[in-house]
Amino acid sequence: MSNFVNNYPKRPAFRRIGLMGRAGKSSVVETLNELILLLQNRNLSIVIDTETAAIEGLNVDFGQMDNQRFQIVPRQKIGEYCDLAIVVGGDGSMLQAASVLAGTDVPVLGINRGRLGFLADVNPDELTEKVSQVLDGKYWLVERFLLKFQIVQNDLQGQPTDAVIHEDVALNDIVLHAGKSVHTIDFKLKINNSDVYRQHADGLIVATPTGSTAYSLSAGGPIIHPTIDAICLVPMHPHTLTSRPLVVAGSSQIAINIHKDNRTQPMVGADGKASAPLDNDQTLLIAKHHKTLLLLHPNGYSFYEACRTKLNWNLYSEEFAFDKY
Repeated sequence: MSNFVNNYPKRPAFRRIGLMGRAGKSSVVETLNELILLLQNRNLSIVIDTETAAIEGLNVDFGQMDNQRFQIVPRQKIGEYCDLAIVVGGDGSMLQAASVLAGTDVPVLGINRGRLGFLADVNPDELTEKVSQVLDGKYWLVERFLLKFQIVQNDLQGQPTDAVIHEDVALNDIVLHAGKSVHTIDFKLKINNSDVYRQHADGLIVATPTGSTAYSLSAGGPIIHPTIDAICLVPMHPHTLTSRPLVVAGSSQIAINIHKDNRTQPMVGADGKASAPLDNDQTLLIAKHHKTLLLLHPNGYSFYEACRTKLNWNLYSEEFAFDKY
């Protein structure tokens, strides 16, 4: 039994299946080929983006394929051609898929060929069983929100203007960091126009519930159930003993300013993508994005089970056995 509330009605049977993967692992190719065979045997249309189609070893004769049943499309447009997207890889591959599929209303199913796989939750040895369940209509749909950040120019009074210097979107987290420097950053945080704190730290992680099991977790942040409408702010190595992670409402408007005497160039990045510089005459604005991502889970998925297995909550070792003492 899933611990999610399924607020979405079942869709009509999926007929056009998008496949996305990332080159670099032979296991990804094996799984993609297994998926292609499964979908072909069910007489379903297959859509592959150009980057996935370029992966060596796919069992597809692109020169003789039936265009009615097999299409190659640009990655940025794959959501226009499919009614279900299956992503093969790790959470990084899922984040890449989220950047092109958020807001398209196309559900995303992940086959884990990475390390942890909190987003790509189907194990490869269960591929045929789980994907077949999904194609038979046995699944849950869960909506995940994203964060958007904007770096805007300040006016002469130090107030943010409408002049956007840089912006990006994140499913997991937005990170303010010191770039390649080992110096701490001196920054000020406001939430809903109220002063929160001035901080000396290596940076700040602003994470969604989806991202609470990613970089935020490694920095000491809390695990937040994905259905909770909240944003987590986790200081990175703060120069104080009392600075703790802060969980705020998902509707919060977050503003960050950099002190003029910083000894390094602060940078801002979303989901591990290329970072942009943040200057002391600019403001970093972070808020919930209007687009969301639909994740699809086969029946039986449990977030708590994922935590137990992927974070080794149920790891048993003889070193800690009670009967030794």
